[in-house]
Amino acid sequence: MSMRINTNIEALNAQRNLSRTADKFASSVEKLSSGLRINRAADDAAGLAISEKLNAQVTGLNQAQRNAQDGVSMVQTAEGALTEVHSMLQRMRELAVEAANSTVGTSDQQSINTEITSLQAEINRIAGKTTFNGQFLLTGALSVAQNGGTAVVGHALAATPATISGVDVSAAKASTTYTLSSAGGAGTLTLSDGVGNSQQITLTAIGASGTEVMNFGSLGVKLTVVGATGGTAANLSTDLAALTVTTGATAGATFQIGANEGDSLAVSFADARVSTALTTAITNFTAAIGGATFVAMAGSLITAADNEIGTISTVRGNFGAVQNRLSHTIASVSVASENLNASQSRIKDLDIAAEMVTFTKTQILQQAGTAVLAQANSAPQNVLTLLR
Repeated sequence: MSMRINTNIEALNAQRNLSRTADKFASSVEKLSSGLRINRAADDAAGLAISEKLNAQVTGLNQAQRNAQDGVSMVQTAEGALTEVHSMLQRMRELAVEAANSTVGTSDQQSINTEITSLQAEINRIAGKTTFNGQFLLTGALSVAQNGGTAVVGHALAATPATISGVDVSAAKASTTYTLSSAGGAGTLTLSDGVGNSQQITLTAIGASGTEVMNFGSLGVKLTVVGATGGTAANLSTDLAALTVTTGATAGATFQIGANEGDSLAVSFADARVSTALTTAITNFTAAIGGATFVAMAGSLITAADNEIGTISTVRGNFGAVQNRLSHTIASVSVASENLNASQSRIKDLDIAAEMVTFTKTQILQQAGTAVLAQANSAPQNVLTLLR
């Protein structure tokens, strides 16, 4: 073995191995201090790419869960306001039943009317002022786009001297064409949505009030016809058959309840202000005070209040269904987030026990390498014994 001074191969070898050990030791320190197996792309390029995709899903699902919870709060705010609207409608109907009794005098009629009109004003006030984060919930601003098709406001009926005065689709499905038919026979009217859902109602002749309301509550569509009294149920079914009611794309509230584009839930917040039909019934009721038709107008008001109560019941039922759906969504998203977190953890998080084995080994190797390098550096001094 030759002896050299300028080039110490043993020291270079020891220094190279010590440098490698130092890099491994530094990597272990970084991992143990961060708790992560992957701190940079060089640690595991493929694992980093996968874990970042999983992280995007996890953060998206966590936010979607908060979105759904906010959606529940929004729906509960609207439904809570409708609780009071329902109470006032029930009181209005109760007063109309009281007024339909001939024992009520003119002054009593006036008192009843005062309370009814006050209730009407308060219903409109609540519907107009109920907001969530600045958004009006019960004015129709967040309802399904208004009706198109052939059954539109102002459409004149041929066999019946009457006109369609109102088409309410605020509780209907968006982007849907509903078709009217008299498949059940004269005097009946069926509404179908083209995908297997339908509802049949039995019509009545246009009464003394000149108003007929056709409420397809299960499908969220309501038609109001105004015309001369005496229009028969058969004529109405003939006139309305084959007409269509078309709803536009939703303009309602959209809740992002998933981590990806399009994973959302559209909710329609119907206009809860007093309807045209009930307003007309109240107006006729007021005008008939002290007259011979007062009892008849009270009866019409009872019917109009019943229709309004049914409409609000449908809206509240829809809100309840949405709340239940969002509750299940929250639970589902929570489970998905938990499972994705577990998957991400297996890829990116550090196994502390296993890393401590590496850390201890590299620590010992580093200490040994330092000692060996010191010995290798002192080896050329042996050459001095040859020079004495």
